[in-house]
Amino acid sequence: MNGNGHHVNAPQALIIEARPKTYAIDVRVFVATIMATMVVAFGTGLMMGPTDARLAMPVLSFLGIELPEPVQLPAAAINSESEPIVGAMSTQSLMPSNPQARNSNSKSATYMVGEVSANGEIIINKEGEDAAGEVLIKQAKRTKTEHVATLGYKIRETHVNIDTPVLEGTGDVPHERDITYDRINKENDGNIRDQTMPSGQHLLVDMKNLEADFLNSESRLARAMQDSVIAGGLTMLSYHCHSLHPAGVSCVGVLLESHISFHTWPDEGVITLDMFTTSEKPLLPVLPSIKELFGIPRVNAETGEKEEVVTVWSHELRGFRTEDARKVHHLDGNSDISKHVTSPLEVVYKEHVLNMETEYGRIDIWDVKERDDTPGYEDGLRLGLAPQDPRWFSYEDASPCRLLFLDGVLHMANQTDRVFHETLVHPAMFAHPSPKSVGILGGGDGGSLREVLKHKSVTDVTM
Repeated sequence: MNGNGHHVNAPQALIIEARPKTYAIDVRVFVATIMATMVVAFGTGLMMGPTDARLAMPVLSFLGIELPEPVQLPAAAINSESEPIVGAMSTQSLMPSNPQARNSNSKSATYMVGEVSANGEIIINKEGEDAAGEVLIKQAKRTKTEHVATLGYKIRETHVNIDTPVLEGTGDVPHERDITYDRINKENDGNIRDQTMPSGQHLLVDMKNLEADFLNSESRLARAMQDSVIAGGLTMLSYHCHSLHPAGVSCVGVLLESHISFHTWPDEGVITLDMFTTSEKPLLPVLPSIKELFGIPRVNAETGEKEEVVTVWSHELRGFRTEDARKVHHLDGNSDISKHVTSPLEVVYKEHVLNMETEYGRIDIWDVKERDDTPGYEDGLRLGLAPQDPRWFSYEDASPCRLLFLDGVLHMANQTDRVFHETLVHPAMFAHPSPKSVGILGGGDGGSLREVLKHKSVTDVTM
């Protein structure tokens, strides 16, 4: 209404309710479509590919497709190596092999399933006006199988010879095998051969830069495997080696104590090996023999020089031991020597400098390098490394860290012992105005003695 009392028609806003656009789907139609697709796919598979007769024949009969009865071919028409397979057939074998006959409505030629030979060839009999008793041999698309070991020619041609081992043999058994609970065998040296306990040792070894011919020779590899077993004081029962295609060898040796196995890649110069024993005889002493027997270096094609063999290994105690047995074993998974040296594969360099038993305990000294170690200041001076030299980032040019273990417990590392002993010794030494006689309790590694003798006022030290 304006000032004169007249009504004014004001514009009104158009309100439209917004609704999402949807499509109605009948669940019954959706389910029927899925079922029809599955039936078509299943039927296509039956008609186009070889199928077990126990599945194909009932389905095809239900669909109204008449199937000829299998016939037995004359003995002269069947290969002597053929072996009948009960219930095996190929629905594709029911179709003519001639494309023209397959595309026509002619029924002058009908193929019937006969036998399947050991190598997967289907022997069928051709019947009809023009057949004249002709016998056809047709290769199946795939070989009927119940297990990977029966896959046949396909596996043999692509990767591995599975018919028979290329090389196999048996080992001598010098010990009487008596592992009953009432009696435990003993070695000639008196050590116990206890194989009744659920425990063992596992050694993993990876090596690279090896000679390709060595890694592709079943006989040389088998000889190295047997010599490794002998070096470890173990007993080889039998061994089996298979050649691979196009290159490589897989071998396994069955031991009285358990097994040894390996696989090779000749082109890459790599072998991966594992040895597991159920004996309590230490397994680490056999490692140098494995390095020597399998570490055949390859020759660099550019320089003509032999490459350095790189070896990475890991040792683990396996099985179940009592808590008391685990505490006293220096290689137990909870020990420092296992955590820092023997177990991790990241420790790429491991050299056993010293191991000895004394009346006070066991002493082990190891030199180690981890994969992410880099050269230090002294390494740079020793090698003359320039600031941008890429060797600054390689563990191969870093000096190893030397570790001292007493009964499997880490006591000292040469890269950190100075920091430890300086903070332990010098505050007390500087607190005395003129120390002369010093007593050290413990300190068997000598680090505290070294720091004490840096003070010129000291005249005698008792440790």
